[in-house]
Amino acid sequence: MSWDDLRIFLAVARTGSVSAAAKHLQVQHSTVSRRLQQLEARLATKLVAKKRLGYELTSAGEELRQAALNMEREALAAEGALHGHDRNLAGSLRVAAVNMMATTVLAPIFSRFGAAYPEIELQIVVSNSDVSLAERQADVALRVTNDPVETLMGKKIANIASTAYGGRKYLAALREDSAPPKWVGMTCCGYHKHWTKRLSGGDACQIVVDDPILTQQMLRQNVGLGILPCYMADPDPLLERYADPMPEMDMGLWFLFHSDLKRTERIHVFRDFLISELEPVRSLLEGRR
Repeated sequence: MSWDDLRIFLAVARTGSVSAAAKHLQVQHSTVSRRLQQLEARLATKLVAKKRLGYELTSAGEELRQAALNMEREALAAEGALHGHDRNLAGSLRVAAVNMMATTVLAPIFSRFGAAYPEIELQIVVSNSDVSLAERQADVALRVTNDPVETLMGKKIANIASTAYGGRKYLAALREDSAPPKWVGMTCCGYHKHWTKRLSGGDACQIVVDDPILTQQMLRQNVGLGILPCYMADPDPLLERYADPMPEMDMGLWFLFHSDLKRTERIHVFRDFLISELEPVRSLLEGRR
């Protein structure tokens, strides 16, 4: 049985759809569908059943999923053992980062790293949800969190400060008006949900978004207040702080990788380069003016 076929089957089992599996594996939709059908024909049994909202595993599919997971663990362990002795400053390095950091402070650093180490192919994976390092969806994850996954290795490389912001015109009108402020709700993560509710007093929000970059654009339209990291909002000439950052709102920027890759030289080189390059913007990240 082909391991590639099992990888495709596992992707469908995890994502619940052929299109999502194809996107995850970076292959064509037709490739996933065809290989899945071929695997079912080879085994002479149905592995997945089409439902209204996607695919569900049959009993045979569930049995195969357990066996395939065992094979995946062995394959990843073998791959990790090889990478663990990789001392070369060449090859690919897949880095996962949240959109709002990747498109702001990190983009110039990625560019300079590429110029400094032209033999390393830097692959940036932008995702606002956690990618699985254990499944090699990335080699390195740059995560903004105060609770990093305990099974991963890494270190906190910066503090990220946030506070409430508003458009300059909106804040000027707010100072002259006795009405309570309006808030832009954010559903992108538990952090923004919690702090928006706490700072707004639990008032309902007329506009609710699921991405900090969109929040920034909405605040530019002077529709109300919203929570943004200082590195995004302080340089924006159309925005102004509604309040000073509170230390309890700080989040850590963590550089994380799987223990199998602890001896991979290009990971350590990238980490040290990143720490050095973040130093000039550390005051911006920490909300210090």
